[in-house]
Amino acid sequence: MLLFNFYICSFMKSINDLGEARVGKLMLKYFIPAFIGVFVNALYNIVDRIFIGQGVGAEALSGISIVFPVMLIMMGFGMLIGIGTGVYVSINLGRKDLDGAEKTLGTGFYFMLVVSVIIMLVTYLLKVPILRSFGANEETFQYANDYLNIVLSGVAFMVIGFSLNNVIRSEGNARIAMVSMILSSVVNIILDPIFIFWLDMGVKGAAYATIISMFVLMVWVLIHFRSKRSVIKLRRKYIRINWIILGQIVAIGMAPFTMQIANSFVQGLLNKKLIVFGGDLAVGAMGIINSVVTLFIMAIVALNMASQPIIGFNFGAKSVDRIKDTLRISLKAATLIAVGAFIFIEAIPGVIIKLFNNDNKELYDIAVRGLRLLLLALPIVGFQVVASNFFQAVGKARLALFATLFRQVIGLIPLLLILPMFWGIDGVWLSYPIADTMSAVVVGFLLNREWKRLPDIVGQPRTK
Repeated sequence: MLLFNFYICSFMKSINDLGEARVGKLMLKYFIPAFIGVFVNALYNIVDRIFIGQGVGAEALSGISIVFPVMLIMMGFGMLIGIGTGVYVSINLGRKDLDGAEKTLGTGFYFMLVVSVIIMLVTYLLKVPILRSFGANEETFQYANDYLNIVLSGVAFMVIGFSLNNVIRSEGNARIAMVSMILSSVVNIILDPIFIFWLDMGVKGAAYATIISMFVLMVWVLIHFRSKRSVIKLRRKYIRINWIILGQIVAIGMAPFTMQIANSFVQGLLNKKLIVFGGDLAVGAMGIINSVVTLFIMAIVALNMASQPIIGFNFGAKSVDRIKDTLRISLKAATLIAVGAFIFIEAIPGVIIKLFNNDNKELYDIAVRGLRLLLLALPIVGFQVVASNFFQAVGKARLALFATLFRQVIGLIPLLLILPMFWGIDGVWLSYPIADTMSAVVVGFLLNREWKRLPDIVGQPRTK
């Protein structure tokens, strides 16, 4: 304990803050760097699409939009390991178990290496049927194939970089996590025009820019966990599989992982429906819409990033009041962001769409109408995202998983299959707000129930 306390005094003032500082001030402290980081990260994905849409063409934009579901699967594995590892690192730090936190990091890192190799090999062997199943045709297949071939070579960079950066945030180093994302994003934004335009590499150039930026991120985070800046260290003796810890990581990371996998299959189904009812340009329009939605949803994701270490630490420390304060602030802020984003997007959808492509009138018309209809329920999305994160942070893996699957599988997939038969492409767009509304009712009920049961979940005696 003395050694741990010495370590705290030397390196972990931010960890002490998680259990002592005023929650509102603490949330702001963690939110600002998280928001800057995720905003820049989302921005570079959008810049990819802007450069490709403006410099290569609408078909190329549709091609990389087809790869998007595959990228979601890769990111899903990063979320499975990164969020699961991060939550249990936070909980162990709250319990003042530094050794347990470092064992969790070592097991998570080993798992990242294994998973990266498996993803690369399996996806490469099955890439043709995968791309075809996600809607690639004669016009778009080559673009999608070129992009995917290059991205696959950098799967390990993506999984390790993304996962470990989440752990950096979970140990209380929010600013370093922000710098990590900014560094990677700036590299990508600089390389995109060089490769796409100046070297005339088109879609391949965008892919190379992406994996180089991911490599930079991976190197940066690995250096952090071997440096004096880190609260916990990536120690060689712990880089092995501890099956008990791995089970905990997978259990808590399964909800965001399942969300990404479900989202990937939804995107594949969506692409097929868009091609049937709107053609290849409708797929490109959805790529633009995804970029716009991502930009605003990332603000809510940043709230989750800010709240997760606070909730996780105080869950380990059995501080119910601080957990509730964090959740209350997160819910209010997420709703405010979602309402503001809705007003902004509905006011100037055409201006937003023209950033991606301004020379194809048909693409413009499809994208503007899709953007307006798809986001009709955006104001109620914010609290759902926060609620799912709360379930994860307090170890309620099954609830987090159910909340995720309800929207993506139980709600959205049947609607995508049924509504287009009656309303054509409008039915595709309207599936999203209807699914969001159904999900909001269910998640609201679950969140209210768990709020009342929080003292029992944490293990703290109830107070009057």
